[in-house]
Amino acid sequence: MTERLKGKTALVLGAGCVGEGWGNGNATAVTFAREGANVVCADINEGSAAQTAELVRREGGKAVHVRADVASLEQLEHAAAVALEAYGRIDVLHNNAGISVRGGTLDSSEESWDRVYAVNARGAFLACKAVIPHMQRQGGGSIIHVSSIAAVGWTGHALLSYQSSKAALNQLTRMVAVQHAAEGIRCNCIMPGLIDSPRIYQTILPVFGGDVERMRASRSQAVPMKRMGEAWDIANAALFFAADESKYVTGVVMAVDGGITCSLPH
Repeated sequence: MTERLKGKTALVLGAGCVGEGWGNGNATAVTFAREGANVVCADINEGSAAQTAELVRREGGKAVHVRADVASLEQLEHAAAVALEAYGRIDVLHNNAGISVRGGTLDSSEESWDRVYAVNARGAFLACKAVIPHMQRQGGGSIIHVSSIAAVGWTGHALLSYQSSKAALNQLTRMVAVQHAAEGIRCNCIMPGLIDSPRIYQTILPVFGGDVERMRASRSQAVPMKRMGEAWDIANAALFFAADESKYVTGVVMAVDGGITCSLPH
């Protein structure tokens, strides 16, 4: 352990995991804690947030949990207040919360479109709105959003609201970065590629008729590296953006995808 985040407090939104194992949220929360950060684990599923906080504490780290729906400014402000009460500051805002609903132009409902945007795009805006004033008073901080390679190209599935909302998140990242750069507040974004996490077994596996090996083989074949990534790959990218090594990096949208975006048509 190098303690690259010693003395820092990280508020991780979407810190839970939809199933057993390591997803982007809980892996990032644990990675931050392993590097010395105090971690506030927030998730719409409070039980899942509590499980992540417990994982941190089992390793000797410091963590508390809170329920928060990122579509609610009130709940995000409460999560920020919990962080301040527990640790006195918020140095890192990590926005991992996101949802997807299958559907294209004609078969997506207005209701599903609005909910996906409320979480993926509006939720990130509200999180910034809730946390940036505290970072301004501190003299700086790091905001990290989690987007998707679906924001920049077709990935074989009709997920129009997800794809377009993640594209909006990429641009939100850049504009927040520029607006708050002089205040010492950085904002960067990670675009995960095909990650072997518990979520895909709920959202993607049905497309393959429940055939796990066929799903894994198909997704691995689509990657230039010929393998899916792990949640730890996303967590390590987040660690770079959270740590002082990236103190001159802002407005970056970084693919962590084994080279997929390099091979997409331009």
